[in-house]
This record gives sequence, C-alpha cells and structure tokens, in this order.
Amino acid sequence: MAGPEVEPEGAVKGLRLAVRVESWPIRGGFTISRGAKHEAVVVVAELDDVSHMGRGECVPYERYGESVEGVVAALEACTAPIGLGLSRPELASLLPAGAARNALDCALWDLEAKRSGQSAARLAGIAPLRAVTTAFTISLDTPEAMAGRAREASAYPLLKLKLGGDGDEERLAAVREAVPAAHLLVDANEAWRPEQIEPLLAAAAQARVELVEQPLPAGHDDLLQHIARPVPVCADESVHDRASLQRLAGRYDAVNVKLDKTGGLTEALLTVAEARALGLKIMVGSMVATSLAMAPALLLAQDADWVDLDGPLLLARDREPGLTYASGQVLPPSPALWG
Repeated sequence: MAGPEVEPEGAVKGLRLAVRVESWPIRGGFTISRGAKHEAVVVVAELDDVSHMGRGECVPYERYGESVEGVVAALEACTAPIGLGLSRPELASLLPAGAARNALDCALWDLEAKRSGQSAARLAGIAPLRAVTTAFTISLDTPEAMAGRAREASAYPLLKLKLGGDGDEERLAAVREAVPAAHLLVDANEAWRPEQIEPLLAAAAQARVELVEQPLPAGHDDLLQHIARPVPVCADESVHDRASLQRLAGRYDAVNVKLDKTGGLTEALLTVAEARALGLKIMVGSMVATSLAMAPALLLAQDADWVDLDGPLLLARDREPGLTYASGQVLPPSPALWG
C-alpha cells in the first residue's frame, strides 16, 4: 500500500493531529520581575502519518496575550488543513507568529526528518550539530540569595541573572563578588524605569556583565537610542519575528530569538539571518519548558553569540529521552527526542 503523499516544503497529506496539555513542576519555583511560577504548562502537537510521528512543544505566554486554551483551540482548528497537506511555509498564512504555530512548525520539521531519514539540521542546510554552552538562570531574589545560588551554580561558566529594578545594583555586586570568574548576562524583563537605565547600565558594566536583556518595556524603549550603552542591550519582548526587526535600529545591539515568539523554526531561521544582516548579535532563548521545546532551538544555537536553553535544568524532572547537559553545555538531541 502506498504511503501518504509527500508535498514540497514538508507538507504531507493524510496526517492526523493530536494536541495535548502537559504540566511540568519547576524545581524550587522560577521568579522574574512579573512574578513567580511553580510549573511549566506546555502544549504538545503530534503529527502522525501511521508510520512516523513528529512532535513540537510550545509554551503559551500570557505576556503576549496567549492562553493554554487559546493555543489548544488554534491548533485544533488546523486539523483539516493539516490533513489536506498544509506545508510549513503555509502555516504563516494560517496562524500568526506565536506558540501555536511553533508547535505545529516544529512537529512538521520532526516528521520530515523521520520520514526522510535525515536530520532536521541537514534538511535546514546546517552542519551536524555540536554541543554549545548554555546560560544557567538565577531567579530574581535578594542579593544574598542570588549570590548563594550563583555560587551553587559555579560549574556553569555562563550565568543569567533575573533582575527587577530596585536593588539591582546590590544584586549585581553581590553576584559578581560570589562568582568572580563567571560570565554574566542579565535580564530585567522590562522592569527598569527610565531614570534607572543609565545608573543600572553603569552598574552592569562595573560587574563586567556581557549583555543586558530588555531593560525597558517594549514600546517604550526609544530612550535606548539616546543614551550611551556601556553594555550591549538585547531585545526580547521588543522582538518577535522578522517584521519586528526594523524598528529596533539604534535601540538594541542584539536580539533574543525564541521559537515561541517567531512561530517555529522556519521563521526563526529567517529572523536570525535578517538580524545578522542588520548587524545585530544573536541570543537564542526559550521559555521554561522540557527538552522537546529546546531541541529545535539547538539548530539556531550553532552560530549564536549567546545561548540560553536551560529550561529542562529548571524543572523537577524532564521528559525522556531528554537533552544531555554536561559541564555547562547542552548536547545535540537524539532522533528519539526530536529531529
């Protein structure tokens, strides 16, 4: 019996779509300037052609107007187009950039890899994947608590500190004293006020921070192009996909590319290429999620300036098989996980 008809660009006719919501406890909680959470709620899309299954995982994010229920509904509405052979490029006309499209796009990449017997990296024209150094995230807390966690994480050469505005100078000084040799990134998650930006950038420079991520609220970040930036500044909430890159000129030095923002690997690869053409450096990041969400981002991480794919390390447990983390690095995924 002939198998499902294969169309260009990863389209396969006769696919069945299954959507599942999963909850993964976070070890000790995760705190940023917008609040704390104790579980990672993810949505998994599975595409099945009877002989092969492709999977993708996404994290609906309230900050971007998403909900678990809304993402599930958006995915389930794609059942008929998927069955008729919807391709990856066609997803952009069916779903906006965001979590739902990410899950489907990554599932299509995974399915295409498994059906072809080739890795997703090879299908994307990328050399065989290698291990990359990832940041390990220290949640927002008191200076003393953050310094203590930084010491506990001293095996990781790159640490990312979640900051919150008031008290950040003390947090930076305490962590730098605790781990004098560590490479530091910081992420304010839009928490710095305009009057804080210059003194806090100066404090970051004093602490030898390599990158400051999203200090000001998205949409109110024009101030960045009118001040000196002694530390490179990276856009996160201010950038989603290619369409959002042009307005960053003069404000940011780098962009944080996340699959849940771009709507999957297809758009993320294009976003990275355009950002590079604009002279922007690249951070590859993710939401707190399992290894299934991190695996596709490792294709982007191969040529990134900074990598922040530590989501599974923040969970009480990860899915199996998961990614392997060793000596501050994350290793390429096995085909059984993704790609």
